[in-house]
Amino acid sequence: MLSFPGSNCDQDLLYALREIRHQDATLVPASATDLSGYDLVCVPGGFSYGDYLRSGALARFSPVMTALKDYAAAGGLVIGICNGFQILCEAGLLPGALQWNRDLAFICDDTPLEVANISAFSGAYTIGERLSLPIAHGEGNYYASPEELAAIEAHQQVIFRYVDNPNGSMNDIAGLTNRAGNVLGMMPHPERAVEALLGGTDGLGIFASIEQVKGATTCG
Repeated sequence: MLSFPGSNCDQDLLYALREIRHQDATLVPASATDLSGYDLVCVPGGFSYGDYLRSGALARFSPVMTALKDYAAAGGLVIGICNGFQILCEAGLLPGALQWNRDLAFICDDTPLEVANISAFSGAYTIGERLSLPIAHGEGNYYASPEELAAIEAHQQVIFRYVDNPNGSMNDIAGLTNRAGNVLGMMPHPERAVEALLGGTDGLGIFASIEQVKGATTCG
């Protein structure tokens, strides 16, 4: 699991992977230059580098991002959550960009989602299934050019859509993959929905889906 200065959701994700899913997960600093040996690389939420300039704009220049691009190009599975989604877009690993929410306000709430397509990250769900996951973001409004958006839809890259769009994202996009299907970015936090005691378990299916593909995973 990548950890940038300012990341504050890495421990949540570590807990979900280690304690709930019983996977071998480790923190990888932004200064790392090698991601070989991992079955999954996670880019957690938070405020990398204080969200100066744009969210994720500085993190894209960290040494580990070169290794992440090589890892993804080789077919490795990557999931970016919230700020991680922003970082993946800034780095060009996913199309489009994240901008300020429609109402220019930070949103912290549970939100309903619908599973739009099946991928390596959603195989444990069914198309059309409704989920409830927490969101916590100020810049979660997904934007893509008309040409990019048409290509995204044509290649079934949208994995999760908002049911009641909270932030103005185009086409209600809450999560999407690259065209190869091995890189996922999503705004909602599945790692915060893995225990009934804390409000729900709808996020478990994302981690179970990855395990269906990779089996027992080593996560960085």
